[in-house]
Amino acid sequence: MARHPHHANPDPTPAEVTAHAAAARARKRAEAEAIGIDDDYVSRFVESFYTRIRADALLGPIFTERIADWAPHLDRMKTFWRSILHNSGEFTGNPMAKHLAIPGLESRHFAHWLDLFYATLRELESDPQATRLVGTRARMIADSLLTGIAMRDHGLSGGRAGADLPHV
Repeated sequence: MARHPHHANPDPTPAEVTAHAAAARARKRAEAEAIGIDDDYVSRFVESFYTRIRADALLGPIFTERIADWAPHLDRMKTFWRSILHNSGEFTGNPMAKHLAIPGLESRHFAHWLDLFYATLRELESDPQATRLVGTRARMIADSLLTGIAMRDHGLSGGRAGADLPHV
């Protein structure tokens, strides 16, 4: 039985699936790197962003309460963002569970997180396309996390919790 009748090859072998995934990852990474989103960019961005977070009156205490050793956290966030921006597949974890475990997170926290994120993007900007791409991905993540929290707390009525979050 064909799994994907709309594809040229509706029943690919495992090797073909693996090759297709590898090609898609390479394509996504090349597209990101073409606008300056390489490993060095991700590293600079994560370091700058979390410096800003740590100094922030609203978000700093939330992070400080949970992170004793920042070096491993920063390495983990670099892995996360490479996975998001390069489709590297190297990140393992459950960001939703981590955020669900933090009491009191609300829309204002995610909106402020995005404001700091966007400010960092603009500070480091070398290509407006990179700023839009990374900012859009960050907003999608914030929307997803906020929606997950709102749905846990309010059921289906929380399904559009992130609709008013700021855009890059």
